[in-house]
Amino acid sequence: MGAKHNAVDEAVDHINAYAIELAERGFATGTIAHHRRSARRFVEWLSRATLPIGSVDDATLERFARDGCDDGQRRSRSKTAWRGHVRRVAGFVGHLRRRGVVPPRSASVRDEDDFIDFRAWLRVNRGITESAINRHVDLVARLRQTLGVDPGRYDAAAINRAIVERIDESSRHGVQSMCMALRMYLRHLTSIGACPPGLLGAVPRVPRWRLATLPKYILHDDVEKLIASCDLATARGVRDRAILLLLARLALRAGDVVGLHLDDIDWDGGLVRVAGKTRHAVALPLPQDVGDALLAYIETARPATNSLKVFMRVIAPVEPLASATAITIVVRDALKRAKVDSPNLRGAYLLRHSAATNLLRDGATLDAVGALLRHRSPDTTSIYAKVDRRMLLEVAQPWIGGDQ
Repeated sequence: MGAKHNAVDEAVDHINAYAIELAERGFATGTIAHHRRSARRFVEWLSRATLPIGSVDDATLERFARDGCDDGQRRSRSKTAWRGHVRRVAGFVGHLRRRGVVPPRSASVRDEDDFIDFRAWLRVNRGITESAINRHVDLVARLRQTLGVDPGRYDAAAINRAIVERIDESSRHGVQSMCMALRMYLRHLTSIGACPPGLLGAVPRVPRWRLATLPKYILHDDVEKLIASCDLATARGVRDRAILLLLARLALRAGDVVGLHLDDIDWDGGLVRVAGKTRHAVALPLPQDVGDALLAYIETARPATNSLKVFMRVIAPVEPLASATAITIVVRDALKRAKVDSPNLRGAYLLRHSAATNLLRDGATLDAVGALLRHRSPDTTSIYAKVDRRMLLEVAQPWIGGDQ
């Protein structure tokens, strides 16, 4: 017992050094306190598991993320909060690596030859963005923890087991994404003769019927309330207003906003270039209010940085917004401020759906809506026809017994 306490006490110096590093990088006092608590709990978990701090590696982090606990009981906290806790622990471990306390990170499975080839195969055969490629590789990397790294040993039972083991920790959409990534990986392996093509049929299919749901949206007046809710006296308010206008006026995806670069904006031509889900960039007209909001952010609220990304964090560390999750938070917070009741959808897609739906309700054609959304196929846009009550009334058949 005494040895365990000594191990925790010895780690205090490392935690204090990490806190000093965070302060030097400009982190707020409250944020540093969160990092200290997470680091302390991780060290206590190592002590209970009788794991020396010098032995920490990626596998240790995976184990902690999976079954980190206090006094043998799983934490009673939300998944989102727990993921934030794990991210802070990963930052602490990164600090320990930089100080030489734990060994350097081993070569990631992502950098193995077959993953390098898989990435190249996705670029050539799927034409998807780097962020989408990263998601597919991350999902396959997780599955390979069960499948193993030798494709020659894969069989139907192993494939089903790898998926089933992760069903409880994933949403329905997450399982669909996992199965899709695995199918593409198996297709890649088949193309190079590393596994038989019949294994594709072993990947379970999660039912998802096309056009079975209605787009979730809010009315035009509520969209304007969201935009008006931003406090332009603060840097965050100026930034968030520019983001919300891009989402509401141009129906951009969250990834489009996160990936926007300064040189994507053609001020003279009044255009903004976005790539969408593919690497094929298109130029969209830049409405006056969107351009004004972007210019106000860049000139008055954007932190000084060498990054070419447009949208940056407003608190330390000063760096570009990391992922679409940041855009989801912007929309979620605006909904709260504006006191707008929304459907069960609170991210960037709510404003994308709203832009398309309100345009259609105002009399635009499906072709016009498809052009705004940059859909390649009219079939993709056809789901919005179900929210156009005026058009539906024109084609609806009389109901026996009178109006219903």
